[in-house]
Amino acid sequence: MDSFRIPGDPRPVVAGPATARATCVLAPNPSPMTLDGTNTWLLAEPAADRAVVVDPGPLHEGHLAAVLAAADERGVRIAEILLTHGHPDHSEGAVRLAELAGCGVRALDPAHRLGSEGLVGGDVVTAGGLELRVLATPGHSWDSLSFVLPADGVVLTGDTVLGRGTTVVAHPDGKLGEYLDSLARLRALVEAGGVDRVLPAHGPVLDDARGVIEFYLEHRAQRLAQVEAAVAAGDRTAREVVERVYADVDKNVWWAAEMSVRAQLDYLKERGTVG
Repeated sequence: MDSFRIPGDPRPVVAGPATARATCVLAPNPSPMTLDGTNTWLLAEPAADRAVVVDPGPLHEGHLAAVLAAADERGVRIAEILLTHGHPDHSEGAVRLAELAGCGVRALDPAHRLGSEGLVGGDVVTAGGLELRVLATPGHSWDSLSFVLPADGVVLTGDTVLGRGTTVVAHPDGKLGEYLDSLARLRALVEAGGVDRVLPAHGPVLDDARGVIEFYLEHRAQRLAQVEAAVAAGDRTAREVVERVYADVDKNVWWAAEMSVRAQLDYLKERGTVG
């Protein structure tokens, strides 16, 4: 569960090499919520023999075979599987891919680990000379992580920042306050230098990391103001707020909009802005 699609966006999804170290294998699970499908990332140093896979995606044998084929093409063995978070469109195929590759699965949530230690913000993952730095980015879900690949100047954001549209705060698991803090953490990362591109879990690679993070922060501020105004106008339920604030959004994803609205209402109540 991931985003609201922006109709008519012409940008292509990168399927294949995106950087010197990152290759995208696009899963065949497109939907209004997953956009073009899940981007499974194969990461390896150019001359290495080991690789890391981030977000194997759905349990789809053809997709998992494609991930293994991408590794074979690069001449690498998958040494470890990492999850940005545990939603099924990212994690469902992890155990099967681990079986096929003979490796473990690392995640923040113990329920999604397999034969490997966990992951927390501040960890550094290495494989064949590759270095990934783990950044805690909760909010979309409690267990959301991002991975910084300094050698390529990119950050893999999972569902925290998407290639198109904006992310659902998956209430009650996701918390808006945590999400805003995570966006601020990503902004600080970019402002510190060395990271200028985003490799999302859905949609195309984003070449302006600073610009998209600023957009996300502005978007959240605008939505909060709209929700607060809707409550002031008499709306009392999340559905009523959605019908007013998200009137321009496809009704097929209003159920997801309701999750975000509940998260926004909780956030405003915690701060005493609404009753």
